[in-house]
Amino acid sequence: MTVNPSRAALSAFALTAALLLLRSSARVTPALQAQAPQPPEISTTISSDQGGRPPRFAIPDFIALASDEETREAARTIARVLWDDLAFEREFALIPRDVISTIPAATSLADVPLDRWREVNADGVIVGTVQKTGTNIRVEIRLLNVRTRQAVFSQVYTGALTSQRLFAHSAADEIHQQQRGLVGVARSKLTFNSDRDGERITGTVENRSVREIYIADYDGENQRRLTVQRSLNINSTWSPDARSIAYASYRRGPPQIFVSNIYQGTLEELTKGPSQSVTPAFSPDGTRIAYASTRDGNFEIYVANRDGSNPRRLTNHPGADITPTWSPSGTQIAFTSDRTGTPQIYIVGSDGLGLRQLTHETYADRATWSPAPFNEIAYASRNGNSNDIKVVELATGAVRQLTFGEGTNESPAFAPNGRHIAFASTRTGKFQIYTLARDGKDLKQITRTGANYQPNWSRSPETKTQP
Repeated sequence: MTVNPSRAALSAFALTAALLLLRSSARVTPALQAQAPQPPEISTTISSDQGGRPPRFAIPDFIALASDEETREAARTIARVLWDDLAFEREFALIPRDVISTIPAATSLADVPLDRWREVNADGVIVGTVQKTGTNIRVEIRLLNVRTRQAVFSQVYTGALTSQRLFAHSAADEIHQQQRGLVGVARSKLTFNSDRDGERITGTVENRSVREIYIADYDGENQRRLTVQRSLNINSTWSPDARSIAYASYRRGPPQIFVSNIYQGTLEELTKGPSQSVTPAFSPDGTRIAYASTRDGNFEIYVANRDGSNPRRLTNHPGADITPTWSPSGTQIAFTSDRTGTPQIYIVGSDGLGLRQLTHETYADRATWSPAPFNEIAYASRNGNSNDIKVVELATGAVRQLTFGEGTNESPAFAPNGRHIAFASTRTGKFQIYTLARDGKDLKQITRTGANYQPNWSRSPETKTQP
C-alpha cells in the first residue's frame, strides 16, 4: 500500500523547519552566557558526614531581586526544575520541599541561614538570585557547603526570560559534572513520532492517521512538531551532535530516509526509488548511517555515508533484517532478523564479518546499544500478547527485565549517559513515551497527548547553545 506524496517541495519543508527553529530557539536556544563571578570561588566537592551516604542538598526557591510576578515566578521555576533535574540522577539526597518551606527564606546570597540548614542535616544548599536586565534575566547560582560555609560552585547565566528552564538544566549538568564526575542529561532531548494532531493521510489510503516527528526536552517539556508533511513519518533518530534528525517518511510513496538539519532548516533525501528504506541509525562519529532497505529484494541492513552516498550491503539472507543500532565504538551493529523463524537480535561487524545471534527469546526486537561505559543492549521481548523491555549485558550474557506486563512496552532507547531508558508503552491506554532508570526504578511518563511511538534520546549538547 502506498501513500500519495505531499505536493510541498523540499524547499517548502526547509522554510517550515527554519520557521520552527526560529520560534523554538526563543525558548530553548537563547544566547546563553555562563561565567564565574569575580572574585572566583574555591571549587571543591561536598561529601556527606554520614558515612558513605550521598550528600544531602537543599534547593529553596531562588531570590527574586524584583517585585514583579514574572521575576518571582522565574525564581520559583528555576529552583523547581533544578530540584527535578538533580533528583532524576539520584546522586544526591534532596531535602523534601515541605521541609524546605520551614526554613526562613534568604533575601540575598549573603544571608543564607546555613545554621538552620545544618539543623535539617543539609550538607549543601543551592541558592540563587534572579534579576531582570532589560528584556533578559540574570541568574546567579551558588552551591554552598554548609559545614565550611564556602561556595563550592558559582555560575552566572544571562539570556531571555523564556530561557529559565535551560538555565536550570545547565546548572544541573554542571553540578553533576563538578560534584560527581557525571555527565548529566538535563540538556538532552527526545524525539518520537505522534498522531496527536488527528490529521488523516489524503489520497488512496483509507482513514489512516498522519504521524509527524516531534522533539521534547528530556523531561517532556517544550514538546514541538518538527515535520509538517501530512504523511506517515517514523523511526526518528538523533545525529551524534544533536543538530540533525534522520527518519523514514512515506511522503513520496514507499518509505525513504530523510535527514532534517534542524538548525539550518534544510532537508536531505538520502534514499530514493521504488524500494523501501526504514529505521536509520547514525554511526557514533556521525559520518555514516545504517538502515534497512528492500533495494535488493527483501529487507537487508545497509551502511551509507552521511549524505546517503556509497550504500554498502551488510547482511545477506532471505530473512528480513531490520532496525540496526551501532556499538559505541562504531565497529559493530546489532539488528533484528527473523532468519531463524522468529525475530531475534543479531550482532555483526560494521565490515559485515563476525555475525552471531545474541538472543534466543520467543520474540526479540528493537535493539538499542548503550553508550560507554556500559556494554549492554536493550530490546523488546514478547511475553504472550505483550512486550516487555529487557537488557542483556554483553560481557556476561546476563539478562535483566525492566518492565513486567504493564501494557505492551516497545522501542527502548538509552539516555546519553546510559543510566536511563526511554520507551513506548500502552500501560495507560494509548502508546505513550516513558523513561525508566536502568535498574527499573523511577518510571516517568513523558507524553500524554495522542499516541506516541519510537523514542530516541539525543546526546547532551555542548554548553554553547547557539548554532
